[in-house]
Amino acid sequence: MDGVSTSYAPVTTEKKLFDGERQPAKCQRPSANSSLLRAKKNKQDEFYTQYTDIEKELEPYIEFNVDTFRNKIVYCNCDDPFKSNFFKYFVNNFNRLGLKKLITTSYDGSTITSAQLSLLDRADTNDNLCNQNAFAVIIDHVKDCNSDGIANIDDVELFLERNNAVMKPLKHDGVYAGGDFRNADCIDILKSSDIIVTNPPFSLFREYVAKLMEHKKKFIIVGSKNAIVYKEIFPLIKENKLWMGATSMSKNMLFDVPQKVAADMLSFGKKESHYKVVNGKVVGRASSTWFTNVEHGRRHKQLAMMTLEDNLKFSKHKEIRGKTAYDKYDNYDAIDVPFVDAIPSDYTGEMGVPITFMDKYNPEQFDILGIQSFAINGKNTYSRIVIRHSRNS
Repeated sequence: MDGVSTSYAPVTTEKKLFDGERQPAKCQRPSANSSLLRAKKNKQDEFYTQYTDIEKELEPYIEFNVDTFRNKIVYCNCDDPFKSNFFKYFVNNFNRLGLKKLITTSYDGSTITSAQLSLLDRADTNDNLCNQNAFAVIIDHVKDCNSDGIANIDDVELFLERNNAVMKPLKHDGVYAGGDFRNADCIDILKSSDIIVTNPPFSLFREYVAKLMEHKKKFIIVGSKNAIVYKEIFPLIKENKLWMGATSMSKNMLFDVPQKVAADMLSFGKKESHYKVVNGKVVGRASSTWFTNVEHGRRHKQLAMMTLEDNLKFSKHKEIRGKTAYDKYDNYDAIDVPFVDAIPSDYTGEMGVPITFMDKYNPEQFDILGIQSFAINGKNTYSRIVIRHSRNS
């Protein structure tokens, strides 16, 4: 997976704001996810989004609009049906949400074919073995098949065992393996779908989002926090074509991992940086967050702010409290606001804020102008998003 921190070299004469992703400075802090990177390189790349995280993210959309998924075709196009918690969530809530159809596609099919899904990118996508067990699973109803009084994932598994017709094999299209989101069959399914919900390959995130935008699809997906600064992603954020999900990005997400990967993680780096033990179970930690273009309401919450004068007097941050003014950049006419809660309510000029600002971004309250690395008194800053108070507010 991609790392967390990205620093940039200052440009002392440049006035133009960029739309994302500049060359990193020579001195860059080590990634907090080095263990996950090592696992990925070693093909230990099965990282599964936890059910509780999916539930926590999706419920606010439904609270905001009860019809968010009603009569919609939901496509989880990077998910093994019986390993994916996305599939389980939508099956368990199929009737409550009023889904029209649920479709999943994966490289290696499901537990029915005794195979496994890799949520991260695979180097062997052209291997013939990838093609043989790739399936699309199509569910258009969920009913109580085992007569236990509840319609859930157990009933769907039983239904699939009895009805192979709902499992469609996916073949290599001459370029991409069956189940690859770029595969011709998967693109056809994508075109017929309404909302895409999944954890796509992080290393292919740019291409994945481009495909969604090309076909004008609604989506709720997991990605690296670093994706915010990608030159292919940031312009979409700036233009309000993509925004952060309902879940706060302040904490790194935890992912279920296979036993072997968990054992290997025990030998990687610092515990709190790379993994966590929850109720005796090792789970992977990754610098991830949610990206979407589906309305959830929370991004319209007003950010509470103090005036510039009050920040200089009372801010809880020692870097600001007691100063006579906010620092200004050497190479751009804007003030540096190193903490989101220190954005002054009455400053009318341009401000550089941390990437974590995106977690609080309200398009009615702020305008996003660009992203850039800056210098203050000759010293590099991390990448800053340049904003100003909305002139329409």
